[in-house]
Amino acid sequence: MDILTLERLETLFLDCGYNKIPSNLPEFNFYSRREMQGINVLYVIDYRQGLYISKDQYAHMKEKISDFFHDRGEREIHVMTLVLCADTEKARKICESDSFCWIIDTQAYRLIIHETQTADFYGWKELLEEHLFSLMKRSGERTEAGRKWKTLWGLDESHRANQILVAVNVIVFLICTFTGELLYNNGALSVPWILQGGQYYRLFTSMFLHWNVEHLFSNMIVLYYVGTIVEREIGTLPYIALYLLSGLAGNIFSVGYEMFINLYGSSAGASGAVFGVEGALLFLVMAHRGKLESMTAGRVAFAVAFSLYCGFTSAGINNAAHVGGVLMGFTAAAVIAFCKKMGNFFKH
Repeated sequence: MDILTLERLETLFLDCGYNKIPSNLPEFNFYSRREMQGINVLYVIDYRQGLYISKDQYAHMKEKISDFFHDRGEREIHVMTLVLCADTEKARKICESDSFCWIIDTQAYRLIIHETQTADFYGWKELLEEHLFSLMKRSGERTEAGRKWKTLWGLDESHRANQILVAVNVIVFLICTFTGELLYNNGALSVPWILQGGQYYRLFTSMFLHWNVEHLFSNMIVLYYVGTIVEREIGTLPYIALYLLSGLAGNIFSVGYEMFINLYGSSAGASGAVFGVEGALLFLVMAHRGKLESMTAGRVAFAVAFSLYCGFTSAGINNAAHVGGVLMGFTAAAVIAFCKKMGNFFKH
């Protein structure tokens, strides 16, 4: 986002009736507007040109904004911070404990609202998203084509781990087409081989094997789109852990169910892990007050329920793995969110 874009952002504020408050520091800009409920303030931090501020400095500056209006007799003051930054992790560190702080990714032209932050601020979420989308379109066909090329060929760092997981599943399937039954015989989920043969590694390897193209495609298409969102929200390492734990939980549920009904077979597939990612998405949408990007909690819950229903009404489906995976994914996402909140708490 260049200076012209910053000027356009200011034009948007002014067009919406906000007044610019003079500032001696070019990295910090303030805009206010009187509403029925009091004063709304947009506090814009340009966090791109080598600027660094600590959490304490950030909190102090936000307090000074409130004091500025309190000294002028205002009682109701609502301050929303917008951090312009290409390094979103750097920006997140200063505002992760502030529920009224959003990040504008100046490279991807997107608004980032984390789960601990307010979902909207007097209609500004929609206004900013529309503004950023228009800027992205104006950035030129070459830039847009380059971004699409990166996304197509797996170079988007915001969800690279998910793309690698999809690639690994595809590569393993291609290897299976040349090696015949070798990998299936030695890696598929089989209760007798696990319990009697001690081949516990099958709990892990089986989640990367698929019986046919349809089996692979149905799992990977869901994983690619849903996993992209989940990884972007929780981070790369937590996402990898969630994926693997969901796959393992699904396989453990499958082993337990086969032992319970005393009927054993051979199974494989990433379904447990994929259902875990879906379960994680359901939690994230609920944690975002029922809406995340274009998804609502109702839609995601229906999609998960419908997927489970299709499995239960079809033959030859490892439904125990699906149930185990979705439960683990939902739980793991909740634990990850809790750990992040506790981490923020202890930092203060």
